[in-house]
Amino acid sequence: MKSVYIHIPFCKTICSYCDFCKRFYEEELAKKYLDALEKEISSRYKNEVISTLYIGGGTPNSLSDTLLEKLLNILSKIILNKEYEYTIECNIELLTKGQIKLFEKYGINRVSLGVQTFNEKYLSFLNRHHSKDEVFEKVNMLKEEGITNINVDFIYAIPGETLSEVESDIELFKKLDIPHISTYSLIIEDHTILKNNDTKYIDEDLDRNMYELIISKLDSFKHYETSNFAKEGFKSKHNLTYWNNENYYGFGLGASGYINNTRYDNARSMSKYLSGSYIELEENLSINETIENEFILGFRKIDGININTFKKKYNVDVLSIDIVDKLIKEGKLKADGDNLSISDEYIYTANSILIEFLGLDYERYI
Repeated sequence: MKSVYIHIPFCKTICSYCDFCKRFYEEELAKKYLDALEKEISSRYKNEVISTLYIGGGTPNSLSDTLLEKLLNILSKIILNKEYEYTIECNIELLTKGQIKLFEKYGINRVSLGVQTFNEKYLSFLNRHHSKDEVFEKVNMLKEEGITNINVDFIYAIPGETLSEVESDIELFKKLDIPHISTYSLIIEDHTILKNNDTKYIDEDLDRNMYELIISKLDSFKHYETSNFAKEGFKSKHNLTYWNNENYYGFGLGASGYINNTRYDNARSMSKYLSGSYIELEENLSINETIENEFILGFRKIDGININTFKKKYNVDVLSIDIVDKLIKEGKLKADGDNLSISDEYIYTANSILIEFLGLDYERYI
């Protein structure tokens, strides 16, 4: 077991693009929720030593200081190794020095900030509630309190947005002097405000130009995953658990986990969760499905899949698989030294390559 994800579903406001499991903050409900979360963890966590712990949402720092400390005290029962990474997601406008002091007290050493954009027009469109000055103020506050492992989220390809506006955002993100940036082309998901408002995607060519601009402007960062950029030593260890197809717990409303070839989704109904009905769906994966996921997740990494690790996991030479050989010959995949990865010019259109790995019989190679 490598990692633990904790879901806190509460928000003070709802972003227009968000389809995650969330609800408006209510103090009494949040207290009951944390009691249920503690029971779930106690019943399912087997005291494994964990490498990464991640509190996501929702908006974890929408909790009052009292309930935030209650949460962190509950999570202190999870055993972390010496090189652990412990992340909490935060909204800029809610972040306080008191919260940061609690982070330090309980060993949180990484903070992920939902910045999305500095442009006031697009902040309003996304229903975000901070200013440019607040972003710099809160990032500096974290640094002053000793938390320097900071990620910021950046959304681009917003309807009406221009290349020059994206470039302006990138330059401001760089001025924050932080070690990790996650970039996302806006997705208009079902059951969101944007979808309900019949929002349309921008032109695909413009989207690609924005993506390529971001890569070129973040050249002082390592582009290590389709959407993620890090300074040396600051890759997200937690997200690498997902992309490396390794085991992790998911605790909380709507959380997902992966344990010994079984994927599960927790209940999204608050009443069910509070009653102790935590897991809604479990799926035992076949070897074909497991290897399929290895490709789908592994090819999100720019360095791709480690050939030796694949061999140890499945007793299969990945280069002997027909579809791999075909895509290498077509120039869509490349085998460089220890790794098999998507060729640089196909990274933007990676989904068209990943589709080719679905529904194949991998068992015959074992």
